[in-house]
Amino acid sequence: MNEIKIGRMLRAGMSGFVVGCQVDKIDVPSFGSLVRAPIGEDAQVYGLVHDLHVDDDGLVRHLATAPEVEPSTIQDAQVNRNIPVEISVLSVGYEEDSKLRHVLPPRPPLSLDLIYKCSPPEVMNFTSQGRFGYFRHLLRHEDIPLVELLAAHIRQSHQIHEKSDDPSWSKRAVEELILLLQDDYQTLTSLLGALQDTLGEERIV
Repeated sequence: MNEIKIGRMLRAGMSGFVVGCQVDKIDVPSFGSLVRAPIGEDAQVYGLVHDLHVDDDGLVRHLATAPEVEPSTIQDAQVNRNIPVEISVLSVGYEEDSKLRHVLPPRPPLSLDLIYKCSPPEVMNFTSQGRFGYFRHLLRHEDIPLVELLAAHIRQSHQIHEKSDDPSWSKRAVEELILLLQDDYQTLTSLLGALQDTLGEERIV
């Protein structure tokens, strides 16, 4: 398996974790991506990237306010210097003894553990288990951009499923979200609008 290492664990809790990575790795995990981290020797937790944060420092502040900056200087600041980049992940399930569960893990990952981006087969395997039980972990969080996160995740997962001859996956996902959000008309309307923009109307009805 060609494992894509994102970075190392900075801090973690039962419901999520934060990863530190190099700035040149910023294009590896995108908003809505499924990632995984080890929890012991025989298990791993899965999560969705819900925020990417790039901190500044004294040099960055100086360059940002300078009247003119050489492209080579910007390149050096963006790539060669160790600019702090944090990726926030929401836990949505775990795997133990080769069995996937869409529930919170029994324990969080440890500091400095390596974090990996899930491969297309791993995304397919995780998102095909059961009846989208991991959606409830997203719906209960009020401090995440829920509509945009769901739209990004479903778009990315749909592209993977479509290439594997399962184009109806996105319709099943949308049907489940309609059921879960039937009492939250405002969120449901916003989500269907976002999904229509990213997938097209024919894939959500």
